[in-house]
Amino acid sequence: MPAAAADSSTDTRLRDLARLRRVRDRIDREYAQPLDVEALAAGVHMSSGHLSRQFRLAYGESVYAYLMTRRIERAMALLRRGDLSVTEVCFEVGCASLGTFSTRFTELVGVSPSAYRRDAARQAEGLPSCVAKQVTRPIRNREAPEKAPT
Repeated sequence: MPAAAADSSTDTRLRDLARLRRVRDRIDREYAQPLDVEALAAGVHMSSGHLSRQFRLAYGESVYAYLMTRRIERAMALLRRGDLSVTEVCFEVGCASLGTFSTRFTELVGVSPSAYRRDAARQAEGLPSCVAKQVTRPIRNREAPEKAPT
């Protein structure tokens, strides 16, 4: 490969990585807003297909999975606080469907939102919130240890 072509390829890859960071940062900031791949892609002047492929290559998960993980992390904090119902938390973090929220929450956390809310209040007694947040961070399926067959 000629040096000019290699430089051009490297420049393109670096530009794409910077755009992907902007998308990830926007998701982190605006997780409670209605976000979809098309709007995120338009915001960084990429096609939605290209954004989806490059995001998965760079971060190991889809744009939607990353967004839902952010929403579930925030929901966990709100549920630990205990002053909102599960339905209120669902809408507060930007989910439009209580069923989808509950399903995704259970997949990531391992218990339903209502069970988490009930148990978190008991477990977090006396723990500083920064410690509780770190200890209760959701584990994505690819990070979870394999369970022994029962």
